[in-house]
Amino acid sequence: MLKLDHFAVAAETLDEGRAYAEESLGIALRPGGQHAHFGTHNMLLGLEDGLYLEVIAIDPEAPAPGYARWFDLDRFEGRPRPTNWICNTPDLGAVVARFPQAGVPVPLARGDLRWQMAVPENGRLPWDNLFPAVIEWQCAQHPAQMLPASGCRLDRLVVTHPEAKALEAALGPVLSDGRVVYETGPAALRAELTTPRGACVLA
Repeated sequence: MLKLDHFAVAAETLDEGRAYAEESLGIALRPGGQHAHFGTHNMLLGLEDGLYLEVIAIDPEAPAPGYARWFDLDRFEGRPRPTNWICNTPDLGAVVARFPQAGVPVPLARGDLRWQMAVPENGRLPWDNLFPAVIEWQCAQHPAQMLPASGCRLDRLVVTHPEAKALEAALGPVLSDGRVVYETGPAALRAELTTPRGACVLA
């Protein structure tokens, strides 16, 4: 029902997020675009195996949407860091029926891309934002197919939470991916990657 799609690095500004990712990985990010519905913008990096990394921040030139932004960005502060992971599904309705706490399907677009994503009304996902955001792509090409190869590979995505066992139990029946690892501890997301210049950890 769920398949790992990408993970997001949030930042107070897109420039800060880009600098953090590029300095850590040694690879230049690609321009993404604006998300008019939520007043955000992003940059992207293609990863191996059809995944990608997204750096996302509030767009200071966009009007405030008047409702909570996705990925809990209204409350984000501090240094750039991985905050969310995203899984895709061919049937968002079925996922929301099973996990109503995942949010309400919202139709979205950026350029030629079309998709729906489940977004909680308060912008905050369960398990302190460590429950995956769920997306259903509705376009001919996945974003990862439109990005040049970077030579970077996601080896492990470590989801740490005081109730990690419960999160793993909830997702186990619908997500099978050995790269996703659950650990008990303070809420955090850590991405372990292999890059052209060696191992890298984003945390």
